[in-house]
Amino acid sequence: MYEKFDPKECIRLVHHYITNMVDEKEDYLPYWLLLPNKKPAEAAHCRVDDAELVGSWYEGLSMAMDALGTNDGDEVKQALRRHLMKSWGEHGLRFCEKYPWTHTVHSSFHEMGYILPALNLITAQYPDDEEAEKRTSELIRGMRSLVIERKVRTFWSGDFVETEPIYEFPNDVYLKDGGFDMTRHTGRGETSIRNSVMLLALVNRYELKGDETALDLATGIANHLLGVSRYFNYKMEFFGHVHSAMWFACGLIKLGRLTETERYITKGKAIYDYVRSISSSFGWVPEYVQWHPMEEEHCETCCIKDMIVCALELIKCGYSEYWNDMNLFARNQLVENQVRYTGYVSCDNTKPDENGVTYRDIDKRMVGGFTGGSEPNSISLSRFRSIAGCCVGTAPVALKIVWDNCIAKQGDVLCVNIPCDRETNEVKMESFIPNDGVVRLTAKKDCEAGFRDYEWMHDGLRFMLNGKEIPCEKKDGVFSLKLRTGDVFEMRFDITTKAVKETARGVEYTVYWRGCDVVDIDPRGEHVRLYQRNDDEPKYYPTPDDVEYTGAANYGPTQQKQ
Repeated sequence: MYEKFDPKECIRLVHHYITNMVDEKEDYLPYWLLLPNKKPAEAAHCRVDDAELVGSWYEGLSMAMDALGTNDGDEVKQALRRHLMKSWGEHGLRFCEKYPWTHTVHSSFHEMGYILPALNLITAQYPDDEEAEKRTSELIRGMRSLVIERKVRTFWSGDFVETEPIYEFPNDVYLKDGGFDMTRHTGRGETSIRNSVMLLALVNRYELKGDETALDLATGIANHLLGVSRYFNYKMEFFGHVHSAMWFACGLIKLGRLTETERYITKGKAIYDYVRSISSSFGWVPEYVQWHPMEEEHCETCCIKDMIVCALELIKCGYSEYWNDMNLFARNQLVENQVRYTGYVSCDNTKPDENGVTYRDIDKRMVGGFTGGSEPNSISLSRFRSIAGCCVGTAPVALKIVWDNCIAKQGDVLCVNIPCDRETNEVKMESFIPNDGVVRLTAKKDCEAGFRDYEWMHDGLRFMLNGKEIPCEKKDGVFSLKLRTGDVFEMRFDITTKAVKETARGVEYTVYWRGCDVVDIDPRGEHVRLYQRNDDEPKYYPTPDDVEYTGAANYGPTQQKQ
């Protein structure tokens, strides 16, 4: 027997992580940094806890609570809101609080890409929240006031007025005491793309509130990235941070859709297709491109989230073929990047929590977290960001999208897009993949429902209605029937284990597929092996002696014990 894809269980687990990996002494401030390989394991505060995490964890927890239909965790959610509403400064920017683990107090435009979505969510969920509305509006207008606006192109052949807005920020750091200091920088490089990750949130703000300043800022940022920044080549390939580039692509496509600007959609799609070409078929996405040798790259869960969000935006633009990517990425690498077993973690509950470090029950609290750097077949515990606070905030966004769209309306037809167990007001969906090639719909009321056509289900494809085989025609990529209350409509196909050779991360793997699920991969990985989906197979997990922490005091990159 093989494990089934269960997005709701993944959501429950990440809800557990977010509500437990927080510091009650600091009003539930998140812990970004988790070091499961130390002896004993620990989680530690750092500046980013009160920077991007108060935004991304608010959004992630809200998504999880909504999908689960629960109020459990609301105490943490409201605490995150309280943190979010602190530390606002000039030009509407949000700064971090001054904690013992905080050094220079500053605002990063990259971090506003995490803060603004949380504010958008609050203003959508709580329309009467005047404080959130005020902070959202002031942040957008403050950022707009800080951009350099390129109005004239002065060249050897003359002066040329720019006909469209072109905006860029002068730097990636804004000091609370000092503003722009051009001697300071984050050191990340790629300032143009890193400063532009708030594009999607700006477009969402425009869609939500009709905020013309948000639209103006979004348009100017998009034009800068696509033009004078020279960040992308003519094929929309790039050098650098995949998460930032893909997040930008999500916003670019949506901006094109809302403003009916085809070039934005076309270029955003090209960015997606480029990243898809260097990713695996099952959703392993490199953190960087053309920076390290590919065999040294790791997969940041944030990147998988971006691919799923972007796939949905492309689907809304009419590219239905991207349903397959969403399905394969979600049910394979996304869920494999989540921590479910922690028997290898060494804990010491006798050590008191102090100096911004917690040791208490790390093995239990870390269940449900997401890695910031997996290989296709493993999570290396000795790597910095083996579990990453940023990914914990973004993964629930992807899971909520999957949960909302696994069965959804296409016109008047309820369509199975992502097979799993899910119940709506109209139908109950049951998936038996990967054990059997069966997906079943039971009608709870009269409706038209059916199954999206995918290549992986073509072997012996057939349909059953109330136990009898029937013909079923495909329309607009969907096999559907009009059902009466109580009807049982099944899609069946032959499912066998298929071994497929694939190169990912510069390494050749044999990937074992059953339908749309990867059930094993060879060579097998360490320290935490992925794709152990055969429930009958003994699972090996390393003891704490198998890994060793060798990082510096600033928790920099570590090396695996040889």
